[in-house]
Amino acid sequence: MKMVIEMRECRPVKVGKLTLDGKKIYVQSMLSVPSTDIGASVAQAVELEKAGCEIVRAAIPDMEAVKLIPAIKEKIDIPLVADIHFDYKLALASAQAGVDAIRINPGNIGDPERVKAVVKECTNRGLPIRIGVNGGSLEKDILAKYGSPCAEALVQSAMGHVRILENCDFENIVISIKSSDVPTMIKAYRLLAQECDYPLHLGVTEAGTERMGVIKSAVGIGSLLVDGIGETIRVSLTDDPVKEIYAAKDILKSIGKGSGVRIVSCPTCGRTRIDLIGLAKKVEDMTKNIEKDITVAVMGCVVNGIGEAGEADVGIAGGNNCVVLFKNGRKLAKLPEDKALDALMDEINKL
Repeated sequence: MKMVIEMRECRPVKVGKLTLDGKKIYVQSMLSVPSTDIGASVAQAVELEKAGCEIVRAAIPDMEAVKLIPAIKEKIDIPLVADIHFDYKLALASAQAGVDAIRINPGNIGDPERVKAVVKECTNRGLPIRIGVNGGSLEKDILAKYGSPCAEALVQSAMGHVRILENCDFENIVISIKSSDVPTMIKAYRLLAQECDYPLHLGVTEAGTERMGVIKSAVGIGSLLVDGIGETIRVSLTDDPVKEIYAAKDILKSIGKGSGVRIVSCPTCGRTRIDLIGLAKKVEDMTKNIEKDITVAVMGCVVNGIGEAGEADVGIAGGNNCVVLFKNGRKLAKLPEDKALDALMDEINKL
């Protein structure tokens, strides 16, 4: 029986048409092309949405980059977040340009009147503010207190920014506290989840290139999601951001929080008499765009393959140059290996 993960209760925060309340975990990514290239930025945003991205973030480093916002908003239906550092005027301009959320740390924009100006603009437009803290952005006094960007330091920094907004009677807040160190990231979010009930955006920052980035993100994000912590996630990769979406969706599927086909396949052994690796890769490719919430098994032998994958909705198990098709642990047919994939897809389509 599949375990049901109970998510923590959090106050609901709307980002565009979406509501962050723990009932659904949303996948985010960020544009990686230069902000000076509006055409490429729009094209990448469209590509991310097609891949399954549900919230996209764009860096707004200067006033020229504000032009990205209406151009992107015209072509996508998912919320757009403006990523801003230090300059409150960029936050005001982005809000006025139609962005769906602002990412800015209120403690870094100087005079309290500037904070109030951003809060007023976001309040009038119903926009949330995402506070984003990481090991490289810690205040000098906090870093001196703890001696390193440890979990406790990250949480203190984040809650300091939160209190600035709360003192302005603003509570439409999302928080992220990322670290490139996986154990630190996990501990920080666990501590933060005890400190507040705001929605949390999960991610291992600077996770690396695809191979290690996916592994580190799966461990960090996955551990917290199993704890019931996290309302949005981003797998940060030094690669095409579309790969971030696929990885994030796979993490969600692996814990029963995402739609789509889950593949169960064995690592093969000396009993295997079919091209299991080739079949498994083909099944994965054939089912990658199927949104059915099902488990498909590709097993190497019938000695224990069907038993081990008995909870799969449908699957195949290898025999001596043949394949057994099964459904819910019950054998349906014995087939030649070259007929296995067609038969399997027929059963998947019936589900």
